[in-house]
Amino acid sequence: QVQLVESGGGLVEAGGSLRLSCTASRLSFVTSNMAWFRQAPGKEREFVGAILWSGHATTYADSVKGRFTISRDDAKSTVSLAMTNLKVEDTAVYYCAARRGPGPFSISYDYWGQGTQVTVSS
Repeated sequence: QVQLVESGGGLVEAGGSLRLSCTASRLSFVTSNMAWFRQAPGKEREFVGAILWSGHATTYADSVKGRFTISRDDAKSTVSLAMTNLKVEDTAVYYCAARRGPGPFSISYDYWGQGTQVTVSS
């Protein structure tokens, strides 16, 4: 079965940076759209950003635009989320997600990772 494994979470001070990675297995990675979501305590899961299967387009939530960057390495079946200028409100569990494709961006995803905690201190 498909597995998505996130890594790179941790504790960082406000204004700092972190880079999350998600490695997929048993997934047709090169034809899959990949995304990041997050869920803060007591809140619903929210979309962070996504990258198209071709790597030619990305989309981000307004709250992270200009601070977060998604990239993919098809040779390693890995998608990354580079986070800069982190804010306390970025604290959440971050989840990697995959949608079988190829196809356009979508709001629904087929596979999910277990999540990695990101904590931003003031």
